[in-house]
Amino acid sequence: MHILTVNEVPQYVLKIDGELSISLVSQLYQAYSRSPLLSKLIYSDPANTFLLYSYVSGTTHYNRGSKVDWMALIVKDLLNQYQIARQTEGWGRLGHLRGSWHEFNERSLEGARSNLGSVLPIEDYHQVKSLIDGISKVEEKYLLHGDTGVHNFVFRNNELVGVNDPSPMVGPVIYDFTYAFCSSPDDLNLETLFSTFDLLNDNTLERSRIIKEVLFQLYCRIGICVKVHLHDLHDYLKAWDYWRLFLT
Repeated sequence: MHILTVNEVPQYVLKIDGELSISLVSQLYQAYSRSPLLSKLIYSDPANTFLLYSYVSGTTHYNRGSKVDWMALIVKDLLNQYQIARQTEGWGRLGHLRGSWHEFNERSLEGARSNLGSVLPIEDYHQVKSLIDGISKVEEKYLLHGDTGVHNFVFRNNELVGVNDPSPMVGPVIYDFTYAFCSSPDDLNLETLFSTFDLLNDNTLERSRIIKEVLFQLYCRIGICVKVHLHDLHDYLKAWDYWRLFLT
């Protein structure tokens, strides 16, 4: 990515990538052009070699305020904009579609287990695996951002102002919701979870199902943490001690 300036002030981002990636990201920006959190697509190369979109100033990870506040904005200004993906066959990452949501979840879990090694006991893996059948029962698939984590959130003055770097996929909205919720180890509690879940347009899932979704996503997130965000591991393990009680 390249940041383009006007009078030495950042204004645009030039993204150069493979043809498939540029095409998919362009589709997502166009589909959700009304979202105040996504950058505005300025130009998409017809040959799908680059994109130009608006630059959002701020910082990622840090000075983000309370999770309940930025999760509320994620729900209101992004997730509630999501549209059903009727024309797409398969599930998961649009560049690597799986035959079912069940298969996508299985592969996610096995990837997490490979990263975790002995960080978490094998009993936890087996209990999380037993959740897959239940959380894989979905009725509709939506076009998702696919990487709704604090590493892609832009904050200014302790407020969420943007969401960057989509990795488009198709699946249930609850995936992007729990991905965002589990993307930082702070405030991983039931109060924050349910108060923000209730803001979703489609919030009819039973509370027990939502907890299972979080358990699965959190286990996978800890796997990612071990691989690329090791500095957060201590706090994630404390959070896992809280959530693993719901496995029994």
